[in-house]
Amino acid sequence: MASTGAEFVVIANRLPVDRDVLADGTVAWRKSPGGLVTALEPVMKSQGGAWIGWHGAPDETLEPFDDDGLHLVPVPLSAQEVEEYYEGFSNATLWPLYHDVVAPPAFRREWWDSYVAVNRRFAERAAEEAAPDAVVWVQDYQLQLVPTMLRDLRPDLRIGFFLHIPFPPTELFQQLPWRRQILEGLLGADLVGFQLPGAAQNFVRLVRQRVGHKTHRDMVYLPDGRGVLAKAYPISIDAQGFEDLARSERVTQRAAEIRASLGNPRKVLLGIDRLDYTKGLRQRIRAFGELIRDGSVDVDDAVFVQVATPSRERVDQYRILRDDIDRLVGRINGDVGKIGQQPIQYLHASYPREEMAALYRAADVMVVTPLRDGMNLVAKEYVACRYDDQGSLVLSEFAGAAAELKQAYLVNPYDINGTKAALLQAMEAGDRENGKRMKAMRKHVMEHDIERWARTFLKELSEVRSHDKNPRPASVS
Repeated sequence: MASTGAEFVVIANRLPVDRDVLADGTVAWRKSPGGLVTALEPVMKSQGGAWIGWHGAPDETLEPFDDDGLHLVPVPLSAQEVEEYYEGFSNATLWPLYHDVVAPPAFRREWWDSYVAVNRRFAERAAEEAAPDAVVWVQDYQLQLVPTMLRDLRPDLRIGFFLHIPFPPTELFQQLPWRRQILEGLLGADLVGFQLPGAAQNFVRLVRQRVGHKTHRDMVYLPDGRGVLAKAYPISIDAQGFEDLARSERVTQRAAEIRASLGNPRKVLLGIDRLDYTKGLRQRIRAFGELIRDGSVDVDDAVFVQVATPSRERVDQYRILRDDIDRLVGRINGDVGKIGQQPIQYLHASYPREEMAALYRAADVMVVTPLRDGMNLVAKEYVACRYDDQGSLVLSEFAGAAAELKQAYLVNPYDINGTKAALLQAMEAGDRENGKRMKAMRKHVMEHDIERWARTFLKELSEVRSHDKNPRPASVS
């Protein structure tokens, strides 16, 4: 198949840019918000190559273009495919299933058919774009069939796959009618990366049970002599970039303005999340509201700022969640607030990175309490911005970041009383206690940054893995 010669190719559901139409009618592109873009942009710029993804507008075909040092290759999606492949199978089937069935997944055959078709289109585009023996890095749950489809087209490629969200235990994954096809799709990669070791173990166990391949620890042995490594690579952030931003005069000044606009309370608590039912927004808001209602926290002393970035607003579950949060915040503020003093400041909006850094600097307590999360980069961003070694992090034990940020105040977000106790402990901790905890977390985040994550993954991907085992043929499941 013809190739344009990219030595390094990233394949993701979305391109790392959003389109802006300016007042004069011209089109400009700006970097998208979100963990995936934040994670991979510095890697792409240092490695060079091409990024393949959808550009965000249905029923439109664009030619490849360059923007801010990145070569971008748009893949078209129809409006029906957006509804079935993305909103349907990816976010109404896989997302809830992979997040411990926090919401019930829906299994619709037409969604699966669309998922297969779109994955094939991405694989074909990558096959055209990649140079001989190129490295291809496939990203996330929307594209789990791409590795095998791409290997069928281009067996010369080194293919890696990284799953940014949790991978479920066997008892949950087995609900998926297309479980074997997903597992076989991932086995097209030479390296399948996960956030946590438990997720990699879940995958290997399912491959052994449901596909029938021989496995040993983190290796899967395929009948054609190829080995597949399944391993944890906890993703991180551009830690030094966030610290430099936090130290800037503009961010320092803006952080002071934020505190002043809140009435300079004794404590500012902060949550920053996509508006998603996995993030535990209801539980944390209820916990803080009860602290005010019970008199454990005075409305004059503390303000909770919750930023909820709009997300998947065409999906019914997300519209229902937004209405629920609106009502909950309104009820709490109506019950315990005072004139000019609302205990919860709720912002349903997206903010640029500089404003996020100012919020991190303004906050005494960062509250990151998802019901389930692959990693959660917000927790690491907060730590990176606290160069003064102050501030407290209240963190869900069900976030992947909890495995690394052990000095946070860890909570079970389903336990409202336990969450209340942790919030109080974090608010009342002294500078010495905060300094001890934050210093240890900062050391880890600064050392284990995004460059180290990508370098480690790509180094292991580059190592050729073959085996001389004689595994039994895959059994039918």
